[in-house]
Amino acid sequence: MLAMLAGAMPVRAQINTDQVVNIGRNALYFEDYILAIQYFNQAIKAKPFLAEPYFYRSVAKISLEDYRGAEVDAGMAIERNPFIVDAYQVRGVSRQNLGDYKGAVEDYDAGLKLMPEDKNLLINRAVCQSALKNYDEAQQSFDRLLQLDRRNDRAYIGLAQMNLARQDTAKALENLNRGIALSKKNASAYVMRAEVFARSFKDFAHAVADMDSAITLEPHFAGYFINRAYMKYNLDDYFGAMADYDYALSLDPSSQEAHFNRGLLRAEVGDNNKAISDFDFVLKSNPSNFMALYNRALLHMRVGQFRNAVNDFTAILKKYPEFEAGYIARGEAKRRMGDTRGSEADMERAMAIFRRHKTHVSTFNPAEIEATAAIKKAEQRALNGDNEEPETAEEIINRFNTLLTVNDNNPVKPEYANRQRGHVQNDNIEVEPMPMFSLSYYAQDNQLNYKTHYIREIGDINDLRQLPGTLTLVVGETQLDAEAIQRHFGDIDYYNSLMVSSKPRSIDHFARGLDYLLVKNPDDAIADADAAIALSPQFMLAYFLRADAHYMSYRMAQARDDNNASTLGEAPDARSQAMLRQRQDVTTLDLMMADLDQAIKLSPKNVYAHYNKGNVYMMQGDYTSAISCYTNAIQLKPDLAEAYYNRGLMYLRMGNKALGVADLSKAGELGILPSYNVLKRMTR
Repeated sequence: MLAMLAGAMPVRAQINTDQVVNIGRNALYFEDYILAIQYFNQAIKAKPFLAEPYFYRSVAKISLEDYRGAEVDAGMAIERNPFIVDAYQVRGVSRQNLGDYKGAVEDYDAGLKLMPEDKNLLINRAVCQSALKNYDEAQQSFDRLLQLDRRNDRAYIGLAQMNLARQDTAKALENLNRGIALSKKNASAYVMRAEVFARSFKDFAHAVADMDSAITLEPHFAGYFINRAYMKYNLDDYFGAMADYDYALSLDPSSQEAHFNRGLLRAEVGDNNKAISDFDFVLKSNPSNFMALYNRALLHMRVGQFRNAVNDFTAILKKYPEFEAGYIARGEAKRRMGDTRGSEADMERAMAIFRRHKTHVSTFNPAEIEATAAIKKAEQRALNGDNEEPETAEEIINRFNTLLTVNDNNPVKPEYANRQRGHVQNDNIEVEPMPMFSLSYYAQDNQLNYKTHYIREIGDINDLRQLPGTLTLVVGETQLDAEAIQRHFGDIDYYNSLMVSSKPRSIDHFARGLDYLLVKNPDDAIADADAAIALSPQFMLAYFLRADAHYMSYRMAQARDDNNASTLGEAPDARSQAMLRQRQDVTTLDLMMADLDQAIKLSPKNVYAHYNKGNVYMMQGDYTSAISCYTNAIQLKPDLAEAYYNRGLMYLRMGNKALGVADLSKAGELGILPSYNVLKRMTR
């Protein structure tokens, strides 16, 4: 019996790994990609030499539009088993979506060596070859595909896309007609044909009809309504265009294109205040949008809000000091405000620029300035070894001057990249960093990665059994119900009585301080942490608790400031009060930093103190130091998802997209759902 059991043990371990992979595959089938990734993580941890878990995890990641992560995982699968055709396809699709068409073609070539008649590999390769302007090679790939399948509608759509790139509009329209005749369920084909009708033939009636068909097939894609609105506008159907912009915003409230275009349309029909609201939205997300700022300034003039108009023109002129028309417009606004001297100064400034340029009309085009700056930036990136495809001057000017339509740059969708229901990356999640780790009695249930957060000092204090509960670490603040809140108030009363009747110990002050913190009383929590530290200067957790309390105090002050902002803005001493609050915030952050430094000094491997310190640097605006702290935390705990997420955001804020995307991909892999939403925004 012992011999039989000994022989069965390895088999059982293998079955368990297979079972984990199979559960992950089931999760893939039901499109629960986040959960699937967690199962494949377990399989990879148990048997990192297996190719299959890496491959399936790459499929989950590409379904979440985490193309960088999918590319890496597919590569790991290929290293372990170079005969998985779909792994080449997944990596090729990932590279195709990332704009690495050359690498994608290499993967499709490798896949076609193993499976020469695979239609998906052929169509994807043809599209990439066309994107590389290797039109002869692309034509050969399309021809080979049509030899295998004369009724392949995607091949004709791909040919149409290549024809448009070669400016052969008539041939493109012919291929689009053939593709749509073969399959009337390809929304992108209708969108492409609508663009051809609108742009090349100015046939907006047929363009609207095609957009109607696309919307019938994909009624939840806001971009289609934005495009149809533009076409309706050109048919003088202002009511229909407005309705489409409204509906697009109901589908995607954050759409810059829809707000901008609706603002232009509202301005045209005289709905000035609502137009201003639309431009307010655009400028909140993109304060440097010249056209939105300029249009809003003109609207402020139209409704008699001359001070606001002056502010907008001033912002424009600060960036473009040679913009003659801006000085003239601001001068007029000042004149209407009664500021004659300021008006005359602006008019004289405009005249001086005209004289210098020897012209009588404004020739300054800020869009050209933006284009020149962007081209220089792209050249600098190229010198630094960044291979990202730069925008052309024409593309920049078009994007800068107007936002009329939403382009579908990928009408022939590569395999594994079709829109599907239930994708968490489509959630409208506000981009916020992961919060601090704090002490609590209430463990959080993370069903995605099943991780608990632990440091040795917490285990030691729990072993003493001198606290009313089991101490743990949680991300963010603990939300309590009424019963728990009453329980903590009872504990506070108990410690109050205990400290009156006997000599207080540092552990008693620590326990009461934590109770105060849990019932949102940071001031008394700080006082108790002070007392605990005075009695036991080496008590690391007391420093951690005091940092928690300072952070809660800081957040409460921020909330009060937000609530009182409108009132303070009108107060005579608003400026002095604002400066005082700013000094208080700086002091609080410095106190947090000092406590975390002491915690790290007493416990150098306290990963959560390093992470929290990174958050403090982030709040101080020192992103470089924040990245360093998150890196320290990751070195101590390589699976700390929150550190990858925050470090990724910091890299993005500093303009390092490659490192930012890599960190967000890792954070998503480890269970941080908002990562995929941010990744999608970065690849739009």
